[in-house]
Amino acid sequence: MFDFHGYGPSIMKGALLTIEVGFLALLLSLLLGLIGASAKLSNSKTAKGIATFYTTTIRGVPDLVLMLLIFYGGQVLINSALDWINYDLPEILLKNFDLEVAIELPWINIDQFVAGVGSIGFIFGAYMTETFRGAFMAVDRGQIEAGYAYGMTKWKVFSRIMFPQMMRHALPGLGNNWLVLLKTTALVSIIGLADMVRLASEASKAVHQPFKFFIPVVIVYLLLTSISEWVIKLLERRYSAGVVKG
Repeated sequence: MFDFHGYGPSIMKGALLTIEVGFLALLLSLLLGLIGASAKLSNSKTAKGIATFYTTTIRGVPDLVLMLLIFYGGQVLINSALDWINYDLPEILLKNFDLEVAIELPWINIDQFVAGVGSIGFIFGAYMTETFRGAFMAVDRGQIEAGYAYGMTKWKVFSRIMFPQMMRHALPGLGNNWLVLLKTTALVSIIGLADMVRLASEASKAVHQPFKFFIPVVIVYLLLTSISEWVIKLLERRYSAGVVKG
């Protein structure tokens, strides 16, 4: 029953790769979320416009389409730009400024792991942006002003007043985004990354026994989401300490 025809070790490696993609994409999405939320709450119309365009576009297009567009389209755009720098730019400089410049920039093949992490992190950065924005807006403005009146620096106000209260409001949304992100890692198999979904698919096609390989994949995802929910509950309990729930 537990004979995986020699595919077991490779599928386990794929599971570890899935976890790596998930955590690195989470870090990137958190960073983009904080930047996006700060931009949306800033007084700069340009920053607000860019952040709004980012969140509106990402949340309105399917994740799979965005991943394929970022992986294939991004690679084409980068190499087209490099081609222009290598060939067209020297001709323009020679023709208009009588400058002879030799530029040899190599073409770039985007690594599938980097593309998977980058695309998922970029996609979920939009969701994290709205989560952080709502959490920052939920913090009592009077407490922030009281911190400045007390003589606190911006960093102390952020670390001692804003961040702890913001996290209490943000954690439910962050936890939900993380669980969805974790399941979205299965899409990296589309761009050729050897995660456990792709390896299980190849193994099931080879031996014509899909249940034997996909049920363990389901169990791994359920295990990861169960552990994640437990950790999220611990964090919610920590950041809600001392808060009276009415």
